[in-house]
Amino acid sequence: MGFFFYFILTFFLISCALLCTFILIQESKTMGLGASFGGDAGSSLFGTSTADIVKKITAWLSALFLIGAVILSLWTAHSFRIERSILSQDEEISE
Repeated sequence: MGFFFYFILTFFLISCALLCTFILIQESKTMGLGASFGGDAGSSLFGTSTADIVKKITAWLSALFLIGAVILSLWTAHSFRIERSILSQDEEISE
């Protein structure tokens, strides 16, 4: 597969973890996980415009997640087709 495949895979897994984190940090109607950190509605981790910043970061991370998923899906499907065609050629040669 190569170095680039594993680099993309690592990048994808890191984006998954960050996306989960930012989704859980977001403020919900019932305060969600933000209340677990001892914060109230007035104080926030990223300042006064938390909702806007966290929403933008979540949108960018979700776009990176989607792009990474499509790239990895196409890459593995292509490598599987190549491997399958090589195996079928080997079977034809051995017969």
